Amino acid sequence: MEVGYFFDSYAIIEIVRNNQNYLAYSEKDVTFTVFNLAEIYYSVLNSFDEKIADEIYEAYKGAVVEISDKILKKAIKFRVENKKRDLSYADCIGYIYSLENGIKFLTGDKEFEGLKGVEFVK
Repeated sequence: MEVGYFFDSYAIIEIVRNNQNYLAYSEKDVTFTVFNLAEIYYSVLNSFDEKIADEIYEAYKGAVVEISDKILKKAIKFRVENKKRDLSYADCIGYIYSLENGIKFLTGDKEFEGLKGVEFVK
C-alpha cells in the first residue's frame, strides 16, 4: 500500500527547484492547504517571475484540501504549545491535517525534524 503525503510548502518549493532529494516525491499525489498554496506562490514569485508563479499555482491548485474547524483549532493549539519552534500557521495546519488523516508530513523544515509522522528530507 502506498503511503500518502501532505506536502509542506517547503517540499513543493524544493520540487520546483529540482532538488534531487525530492525527485522520488515529484510523482506522488500532492495534498496541501490553500495556505501552503499561498506560500508557494509567494516563494516562486520572489525566486522566479510571475509567469512561472502562475504556472505553478495552476498546476497545484487542484491539490488543495478543505480544513475542518476541528483541525484548525488543534493546529492553533499545537502552535501555541510549540512557540519555541517558531512554526507558521500554514505549517501547523498542514501538520495536524496530516496526523488526523494518517498521512506523512513531507518537509525539510528543521523545526519539524524528529516529530511524529514527519518525513524529513533536505
